[in-house]
Amino acid sequence: MIVDLKDGRCRSCGSTLQVVDADDATMQVECLECGDAYDLEPDALGDGCMTYYLGIIMQKHEEGGEE
Repeated sequence: MIVDLKDGRCRSCGSTLQVVDADDATMQVECLECGDAYDLEPDALGDGCMTYYLGIIMQKHEEGGEE
């Protein structure tokens, strides 16, 4: 799931992030430009956990993953 630039940018280069995974405490993001990857708190992107965190959790659930 791609993060809108108004919500967050890579802390290393300022480019676009992609949420690649999540668990009950964190979301893992990866920069599409430089490849930097790191964990964020679920509410780090200012969306109240409703867009990115909930979206990736639902995606994992639909794919048969845990959560």
